[in-house]
Amino acid sequence: MTQDVLATFPAIEIKKDESLSHYTNTKTGGPADYVAFPKSISETKTLIEYADAQQMPLTVIGNASNLIVKDGGIRGLTLILTKMNQIHTSETKVVAEAGAALIDATKAACKASLTGLEFAAGIPGSVGGAIFMNAGAYGGEISEVVEEVTVLTADGQLKTLSNEALDFGYRHSTVQDYHDTVVSATFNLKPGEQPKIQARMDELNFLRASKQPLEWPSCGSVFKRPTGYFTGKLIHDAGLQGTRMGGAEVSKKHAGFIINVDHATATDYMDMIHHIQTVVFEKFGVHLETEVRIIGEDA
Repeated sequence: MTQDVLATFPAIEIKKDESLSHYTNTKTGGPADYVAFPKSISETKTLIEYADAQQMPLTVIGNASNLIVKDGGIRGLTLILTKMNQIHTSETKVVAEAGAALIDATKAACKASLTGLEFAAGIPGSVGGAIFMNAGAYGGEISEVVEEVTVLTADGQLKTLSNEALDFGYRHSTVQDYHDTVVSATFNLKPGEQPKIQARMDELNFLRASKQPLEWPSCGSVFKRPTGYFTGKLIHDAGLQGTRMGGAEVSKKHAGFIINVDHATATDYMDMIHHIQTVVFEKFGVHLETEVRIIGEDA
């Protein structure tokens, strides 16, 4: 299998038994059998078709910001799309490849004097990841600005999906349901004044930096917001801030974040998540559902 994968795609960067802790924002995660870094839609399509033909498990991740990879790692072929990062603007549209940082897309919009994407100025995910989970912050969501998305299906077919076809919901899109791979997205924005756009982005970045533990490795917001509650307040009121399991700690700065303070493992993160869910349910009768995507196998 090793010879087949590496020899079949000599022009694509592929690594064998690569620890995914090198790529996740938590700095945790076990090894992937193979990790490939395609640079284009055609390379991504070729790899997906290969995995489909070989009946090889396929996992696609963006920049692994809102992600936990378990310590047992991932079998089969893992695609990391961060080398697919081209962004261009035309009239009122920003077109970005899936691996581009969402933050870079907001900067491109600002440079083109386009407004509507400011809410995403500090979201650390990739464009593909933002589509996958309908990322949002500060009153805005990706669903409000996406015009269309180009995806590759599980058997490598290229499709363009409209906003309506993506059936966006809270931290959800149909990409999750059909195991499509986002390869690019078109954002439809409005003309604006660059100084005002930049000022709003600066304001939101200041708020984020003042309230969130950006100085530590983390997977971002761990839990979805339960109806009628604020997740951080529930965890704070449960007395869990500062709780540590292994190297993972509930942030003292924002209770909705679990940070890696001392060589945490993915298992530490999983143990902490389950502990928080248990305590919050016991104290308040509220079940916290994870927002972070959890993939891979136990060690």
